[in-house]
Amino acid sequence: MGESSNASQLIRLHEIRKACSSCSLRELCLPVALDRKDTDELDRIVEHRRPLRKGEKLCRPGQPFSAIYAVLSGSLKSSLLGHRGDSQVIAFHLPSELVGLDAIGSGSHPTTIEALETTSVCKIPFSQLEALSRKIPGLQHQLLRVMSKEIFDEHELLQVVSRRTAEQRLAIMLINLGQRFGRRGLSRTRFRLPMSRLDLGNYLGLAPETTSRAFRRFIDQGLLKVTGKEVELLDPSALQELTDGMSAPFHSRKQR
Repeated sequence: MGESSNASQLIRLHEIRKACSSCSLRELCLPVALDRKDTDELDRIVEHRRPLRKGEKLCRPGQPFSAIYAVLSGSLKSSLLGHRGDSQVIAFHLPSELVGLDAIGSGSHPTTIEALETTSVCKIPFSQLEALSRKIPGLQHQLLRVMSKEIFDEHELLQVVSRRTAEQRLAIMLINLGQRFGRRGLSRTRFRLPMSRLDLGNYLGLAPETTSRAFRRFIDQGLLKVTGKEVELLDPSALQELTDGMSAPFHSRKQR
């Protein structure tokens, strides 16, 4: 019975490490410099929740802050409720990314965080993570570095998108998604959009029909291939030129 229990524990630890191999917390949970005891302590504070169903809320506005989350699979969106009752999408969260960082300062969650599809997350109780970081040299610095990068990336994207045309906004978002999938070792040019066109347009500040027209222009110009939610960037360099404001209007790929 003891051997069976030990074997099950080893299998569990192996699965955790495998699941976190592309996670932004990988350097926290599995840093090279840590010995086995410290690594096991990190493993013990991470809670693996049941998967969220599509539309299920991970956090709600005003909910007391107690943990940050890392997306293992699936995707989430964060949205704010406006004064007129309208919802504004302010972020999308993909596998390997952290969620809930915006609640650290105020002590409560300012946004609704909702699953866009069946989504699995790791819950990391923040008080335990802080306590552990005081015991393990370098862990606190690493934690701050990872969190600050996630926050900076989200704010930078929103600022850049707000000052561009509809086509530039869509191009920026597609390039950004490709980069984020690429960091996980997946294709930067072929990926599945986890969000609806409605949510994408909401995030970009575009009406649904404007978002659809921008997609259609890119398809007609040979820059994109779209099949359902599957997107292929046929000419990433032309899209990148558009995001830089170097080519507007620009020649289609078919004309080159």
